[in-house]
Order: sequence, then C-alpha cells, then structure tokens
Amino acid sequence: MIASPSEYAKAQEELRELEQRLERVQQGNPMGRKGFTKAGIRKMIARLHEELAVFEGSEEARQPDAK
Repeated sequence: MIASPSEYAKAQEELRELEQRLERVQQGNPMGRKGFTKAGIRKMIARLHEELAVFEGSEEARQPDAK
C-alpha cells in the first residue's frame, strides 16, 4: 500500500521499469513464447496501477477542491 508521496514516486518509477521490461520481452519473443513471463509482468503493472489509483484517490479526498 502506498502511504506517502515518496512511495508514490517510487511506485511510478517501478511502473515505468516494468512497462519497459514488458516491451523488451514482447520484442524479443514471438507470440506464444514466454507467456508466463509476460503475464507476470502485466499482473505487477496492474497491481501498481491499482495502488497508485488508491493513493491518488486518498490524496484528492484530503485536499480541498481547488476549482
């Protein structure tokens, strides 16, 4: 669970690294090969997206509407 802005930044960096890793795996392996590796990376990316969304939602709830 992301609990601070520094953890949020770290999670964003991890997300970028995972997306780059997935791209390398996809380019280096034809369809149907390394499927479990690709699926595992996609699951980690999805988990990070969920955690980032939860943190973003909590930050928005804590701050008054700036509009």
